Amino acid sequence: MEYRRMGDTGMKLSSVSLGAWTTYGGSVGDDTAEKCLTAAVENGINFIDVADVYAGGKAEEVVGAWMKDFKRSDLVISSKVYWPMSDNINNRGLGRKHIRESIEASLKRLGTDYLDIYFCHRYDTETALEETVRAMSDLVQQGKVMYWGTSVWGAAHLEDAAGTARRYNAYLPKVEQPRYNMLDRHIEPEVLPVAAKHGMGIVVWSPLAQGVLTGKYNSGMPEGSRGASGGQLQEWVRGELTEENLAKLRALDTMAKEMGLNMSQLALAWILRRPEVTSVITGASRPEQVLDNVKAAEVKLDDEMQRRLEEILANKPK
Repeated sequence: MEYRRMGDTGMKLSSVSLGAWTTYGGSVGDDTAEKCLTAAVENGINFIDVADVYAGGKAEEVVGAWMKDFKRSDLVISSKVYWPMSDNINNRGLGRKHIRESIEASLKRLGTDYLDIYFCHRYDTETALEETVRAMSDLVQQGKVMYWGTSVWGAAHLEDAAGTARRYNAYLPKVEQPRYNMLDRHIEPEVLPVAAKHGMGIVVWSPLAQGVLTGKYNSGMPEGSRGASGGQLQEWVRGELTEENLAKLRALDTMAKEMGLNMSQLALAWILRRPEVTSVITGASRPEQVLDNVKAAEVKLDDEMQRRLEEILANKPK
């Protein structure tokens, strides 16, 4: 496993990590989830990503129960705050009240007294940025959070957050969690350079485009897959399966096989080619998938491989 510094901090994350979105506490049984988490740690993964809203708090409970058998300091555990957790009008957003109450609830579900990373799960247009920055900084000061970060914030918001933190001598956000993969490169022109400018690491979600970049949809819609599950996940998957993208996917599959890889490993290695990226957050519903994804940390793409991939993708932002 490769370990990378999270921005300019002193903390290192495994370049491949494991996330609980759409799986643990929900579609994947608790016993299987624990086997996946254990397989991850046994193969060098130290970063586990969850959120309060995942399965309505159940994902945190599953990870918390599993964590009891491991040394806490060996793990990097993250959670998030923003989305509504009940019908209570104040149980949402990035106001001080919700942040303070949410961290206490997450720590209780996880069975720990601190988080390594606490993400603002979206940008809150209804709360003054100063209030959010100072509330998150207070959590760092109190030792409840080691580092705070952002998720799906634009470059301008990252600039504003860093400027606000400096203005009030508060702790700066140190990591951004964006969507990024071979088919979605929107962060390259602005988010990546702004994050690097302010010493922020990048931990990527949806690195396989909700399974599209595994190759499972190259010849149709498998029964039981996310693309056949209904709801938002189905919309995302089907939105990626244009004729243009399907042609790219087949070409990527051919290239991966030439390299002795599967398509998932190639897609993850492509993300890790960027030095700004600290970790790719993968999902797994079976331990074998964890082992498969971990191998991507060993793959290095030379200049010729990257050139061929750019020709196939033909989507580099200008």
